[in-house]
Amino acid sequence: RPCLYNGMPAHFAESEKMEAVYKMLSITQTPPAPEVITKQYRPASVVDKAHINGRWLDSSRCLMQQNIQENDRLWLRFKYYTFYELDPKYDVVRLTQLYEQARWAILLEDIDCTEEEMMLFGALQYHISKVSQSEPQALSTNTAMDDLESALLSLEVKMEGESSSATELLETMTAPELNDYLKIFRPKRLTLKGYKQYWFKFQDTSIAYFKSKEESIGEPIQQINLKGCEVAPDVNVAAQKFLIRLLIPAPEGMNEVFLRCENERQYAQWMAGCRLASKGKSLADSSFQSEIQSIRSFLAMQRNNSGSSSNAASSDESINTHSLVSPRYHKKYKTKQLTPRILDAYQNVAQLSLSDALMRFLQIWQALPDFGLSY
Repeated sequence: RPCLYNGMPAHFAESEKMEAVYKMLSITQTPPAPEVITKQYRPASVVDKAHINGRWLDSSRCLMQQNIQENDRLWLRFKYYTFYELDPKYDVVRLTQLYEQARWAILLEDIDCTEEEMMLFGALQYHISKVSQSEPQALSTNTAMDDLESALLSLEVKMEGESSSATELLETMTAPELNDYLKIFRPKRLTLKGYKQYWFKFQDTSIAYFKSKEESIGEPIQQINLKGCEVAPDVNVAAQKFLIRLLIPAPEGMNEVFLRCENERQYAQWMAGCRLASKGKSLADSSFQSEIQSIRSFLAMQRNNSGSSSNAASSDESINTHSLVSPRYHKKYKTKQLTPRILDAYQNVAQLSLSDALMRFLQIWQALPDFGLSY
């Protein structure tokens, strides 16, 4: 792996000019205006795709070998044909530029995808744009400083431990937990019963539930380990519907469980806890509060969208959905029809970090049937 200096590869840290180039290449561009997308040339047939692909030059060969003469005019663009072992920590520029390549391939219909996939691509673009604006330096953190801060923090904890009693240390190290009444439903069980209320305790990466709060000092009815499970939201703010859908690994397959929360505050806390636990992180993790805030922001956005269309259009949270999908969907759907569909897809990616969202976009792009085909 290459060495990093000030959070960037060594060859970019040689001068201020190169550092500026690195920062420019590592920041994603804002979604293009719908009219810009419409004006771009889009291949109408396989023959058109062959003509366009035939114009690409091979960067490993000199221009004269490819019949480029003096004073010929070239259009400077790039395309990665192969890419493996992307590491967000070391490949920031490559990751960002691959995202731009993939985004334009989707918007200009160079590669075909289903309508559902297009909505997911749109949701990821919106999320990436939003996170990039709020955290423009998220991908170029100084790892050396991070390591130093971690070492200092460990030293501080160690010194505090030496100067305090064992009892005091245990008190300060007590892991946080969530306790509240929630409703649970298991759709796979052969029963006509609906949601049933229990007292739930969320501790570490597990959820346990009891008949009542008074019985929580004893053995739980069941304890569910959330590590490695799939967590998906099922939310409708206007209808006051706050569901958490859990797919829990089991020897016979995936067990589906729904948790119903009473309000936004409860949902944000428990949803954040479930997301962290699925990754093996506890409620003591430093990202717990930021996860809650991210969920609350999404709920606020959905609440704004469920209001009048004029208010939604003037809101900072409104989405220019025609900037996120290919022109065929400009004609098929109006903005107010596209917005709720992209918001539904956004629920599943709203918790992703910037680098994770970029990686998810590329993974879905790579999984398309026509990916990697040249005409």
